[in-house]
Amino acid sequence: MERFPTPFGTTELTDERERHIFKFHPDVRLYRKRFAKTLAKPDIIRRSKHDSSVLILYQGISKEKYLAIVTKTNHRNFIITAYLTYKIQHQPS
Repeated sequence: MERFPTPFGTTELTDERERHIFKFHPDVRLYRKRFAKTLAKPDIIRRSKHDSSVLILYQGISKEKYLAIVTKTNHRNFIITAYLTYKIQHQPS
């Protein structure tokens, strides 16, 4: 398990979640070293449309591509998943 500082407190990446990320989003493996920066100083933070305790932290990795790290914020903040995207989720109304 690894812990990262974030704007909302320390966030954990468990071994199980890391395996999940690399299994379902193998392209993220190339950007694993960017997790700490993305979590500490994200370019954009969005709240999930489906769960108000879930935040998506985005860091630009090229002109149009972002690393997105999805975190659950509660008594124990942890990473749910991470993926690459070309779109930033819109803020819920």
